[in-house]
Amino acid sequence: MKFTKRILPVLLCAVLTAGLITMAGCTKSETAAPAADGSKKVLKVGMECNYAPYNWTQADNSNGAIPIANSSGEYTNGYDVMMAKKIADSIGYDLQIVKTEWDGLAPSVVSGKLDAVIAGMSITEERKKTVDFTDPYYKATIYALVRSDSKYASAKSVEDLKGASCTSQQNTVWYDMLKQIPDAAIQPAMKNVPALIVSLTSGKTDVFVTDKPTAMGAVYANKKLVMLDFQDGNGFKATDADVNLGIAVSKSNPELKAAVNKALSGISEADRDKIMQDAIAKQPLAQ
Repeated sequence: MKFTKRILPVLLCAVLTAGLITMAGCTKSETAAPAADGSKKVLKVGMECNYAPYNWTQADNSNGAIPIANSSGEYTNGYDVMMAKKIADSIGYDLQIVKTEWDGLAPSVVSGKLDAVIAGMSITEERKKTVDFTDPYYKATIYALVRSDSKYASAKSVEDLKGASCTSQQNTVWYDMLKQIPDAAIQPAMKNVPALIVSLTSGKTDVFVTDKPTAMGAVYANKKLVMLDFQDGNGFKATDADVNLGIAVSKSNPELKAAVNKALSGISEADRDKIMQDAIAKQPLAQ
């Protein structure tokens, strides 16, 4: 893992960090030591760059977007990018975003191609078998999206979606939620959120199950859609693992996990909500 640090000998540690970092017994730093040429180290963060309002691709650097490292001429922005900036700044690293397909995100952390994944990823027990997670950086409750002219637009509970054709993104907890819809006509999972929205707006499917920010972003951008906010226990049954989103890091890099957790502790829930609202307003389809 490129981000893995080794403990330096006591004398070297004291020389490098004297006057810069408070240390107890020369413990490992939570900020990055400069590289040999004096530059900062790079934090390689993976995301789809195709999952608004968490992350998306755009053609320029407007609204604070940053270049995608492995895609020439393309830029990315969104909640995940904004949070990644704050974290990288806090721990003293330069940020590099690497566009990666959803199914390749966790394996890329394991292989060392990525230092971290910030991509709206739920902290599930299955994923924890291969990667470690930080504290949650966002809580994303589960919602249903339907067309405004659908017979399901007035649904007040999951039960009211009975018999609906439904789908969600592959390898997500959202797709697992479809089983809670009575007599659901569950369609094959789709590769990404844009494909799901096209399927919904075109009438190929009745219900798209997703998380709140994704639903909010879709409705903001497409007035033909409505999000169903089921109240009083009438919604999808979800555990904390289903709705708490974490930052995936290598199991062999506890130093990075500790540093990121410290950075997250300095970002209040109110600040996180504001960052999400900003992301929803900035997403390309909302402009």
